[in-house]
Amino acid sequence: MDTTQRTDQQRSADRRRRELLEAADRVVLRDGPQASMNAIAAEAGITKPILYRHFGDKNGLYAALAVRHTDALLASLRAALDAPAERRQRVEATLDTYLAAIEARPQVYRFLMHPAEGTTAPGDQADQGFDVGKHAAPLLRRMGEELAQVIEERLDVGPGTQQLARVWGHGIVGMMHAAGDWWLGERPCSRAELVRTLADLLWGRLAAAGDKAGGPGF
Repeated sequence: MDTTQRTDQQRSADRRRRELLEAADRVVLRDGPQASMNAIAAEAGITKPILYRHFGDKNGLYAALAVRHTDALLASLRAALDAPAERRQRVEATLDTYLAAIEARPQVYRFLMHPAEGTTAPGDQADQGFDVGKHAAPLLRRMGEELAQVIEERLDVGPGTQQLARVWGHGIVGMMHAAGDWWLGERPCSRAELVRTLADLLWGRLAAAGDKAGGPGF
């Protein structure tokens, strides 16, 4: 098999995988944590064994969807951090970007973070034993590391910058996740009010830190 043929086959496989993930997204938007492999296969117009061939099982499909949505969210968060605005405004914009994302697609959020809320559909025995912690924790960890890198590149926080940046990165992501999860479930206040309150909590130390020399600024 020559290189051109292999490349064409890979492109075709990648395109088919994207189409299946888009079908899965449509089902998740409709059904949330109750989304089943049977429903996703039906939406894609294929049999469940073909879906298994591409993703293995619901864990594999979940992991692929998680990467897809996390990539999109991280791109949005980076855009908020890079916006031409004062630091406080960018902090609030970053918090708001995260909250707006989970508010806009709550079923997707619940599928990714609370799949145990779903029930196993008839014929979906392979979905049993689906472990949310196996996947959700790495997603949050990835976001924490990404934010830690931004902090390390942009802020001068004195000795031990790398370690402190990682503490801050994971701490901020943990705060956003926990507060956002609670807020999405109870809606005790407006999104704008929650953003202001969380920014107030973060602001003291962030306001005091100087920009790193030669960095893009925070």
